[in-house]
Amino acid sequence: MGITCTCRDRILCVHLNGELDHHGAKSIIQEMDRQIGAELPKRLTIDMGKVSFMDSSGIAVLLRARRRMEELEGGLVIQNVPEQADRVFTAAGLHRLLRFE
Repeated sequence: MGITCTCRDRILCVHLNGELDHHGAKSIIQEMDRQIGAELPKRLTIDMGKVSFMDSSGIAVLLRARRRMEELEGGLVIQNVPEQADRVFTAAGLHRLLRFE
C-alpha cells in the first residue's frame, strides 16, 4: 500500500495506491495522522482511485481520518472509490457517516 500526500491552501489530499488491508492500514493511519498534525488542514480529501483491494481495515482508516478532522473542525471527502471498496463501505453503513464523491 502506498500513500502520497499533498497540501495546498489547507486542503490535504491523500492518494492511496495498492491493497488497503490489515498489513498496510496501520502505516496508512500513522502517515495520515502525521500529515494532519503537520498541516492542520481545513479539509482532507482521500482519493481511493488506485486502490486495487480493500478489506475491513479500510473502514478503520476512514473512521480515524474522520475523527482527526472532527478534532480540527474540518471536513472529510472520499473520492474515486472502487466498486469493491464501495461494497465494503455500503455493508458497513459508512455512506451515512462519510461524504463520498
